[in-house]
Amino acid sequence: MRQVNREITAYAGLTLMTIIIGFSFIFVKMALRHASSIDLLAHRFTAATAGLFFFYLLRRKGWPVIDRKRIFPLLVLSLFYPLLLFSMQTIGLQFTTASEAGILSATAPIFTVILAAVFLKEKNSFWQIIFVLLSVGGVVYIMYKNGLGEISNETLKGDFFILLSVVSMAIYFVLGKKVTQQSNAMDITFFMTVTACVVFNLIAVTVHLNSGTLPLYFAPFNNSEFLWTILYLGILSSFLTSFLTNSALRVIPASQVSIFNNFSPVIAVFSGILFLNETLHAYHIIGGIMVLTGIVGVNVLKR
Repeated sequence: MRQVNREITAYAGLTLMTIIIGFSFIFVKMALRHASSIDLLAHRFTAATAGLFFFYLLRRKGWPVIDRKRIFPLLVLSLFYPLLLFSMQTIGLQFTTASEAGILSATAPIFTVILAAVFLKEKNSFWQIIFVLLSVGGVVYIMYKNGLGEISNETLKGDFFILLSVVSMAIYFVLGKKVTQQSNAMDITFFMTVTACVVFNLIAVTVHLNSGTLPLYFAPFNNSEFLWTILYLGILSSFLTSFLTNSALRVIPASQVSIFNNFSPVIAVFSGILFLNETLHAYHIIGGIMVLTGIVGVNVLKR
């Protein structure tokens, strides 16, 4: 009974996470109006770390204790999430739309299945492979319609970085399944968030010092739109979603945690259309259907 309650709680948390991530794409697009990608990442994880410390102060149950033997696995996990994932995602959103980024992010379960087969030796049937190819074909189709033959095409560049962020997410799901069995979810979230805060702020400050533009590091805070977008991205989309994912990975298979991300693209697409006046083309719908059909096919056959 306790296990059932834990699973229900995990699925409820994943549902909330999905909604938050779905809207995060448009918040990143809005924040990029006022700050560079590296400054946005630095401020995002500063807000996340501030929220994390505030949480521990209210909780009053002691601070995380990380054993030395767990530091290296946590550093490797942090490299892929949040460092590479959010770096690639933020750069990609400079060149592509929130709607398209959402559609491409739906391929995370496909990459998870592939990586699980390679590193965890999970076997896939012939039809699972067919559905994987269908999903990949949907992504290729979207990128082709965006101008695959034009190497200088900015949208194609954005799609490429979004796909790199998706691969980082898939690696995180595979690695995280083992790490979350050895460490407390909140401890992992604390380590990952603080690590990202330190790394991104060091890079941002160093870049500004080298170029003599340190005042620009603080300039975005003069804009009210940036303030509330960074609070959303930092506290909800970074700190809270990390905690919910790490908690879910303790009781739910990585592939099932991954497939919950398939709901985020739907939210991302419609939020981009409603709030950013983005255009949804027919090829987005066709490619999106191919991606989602492949994902559902792989996971249904897997079960």
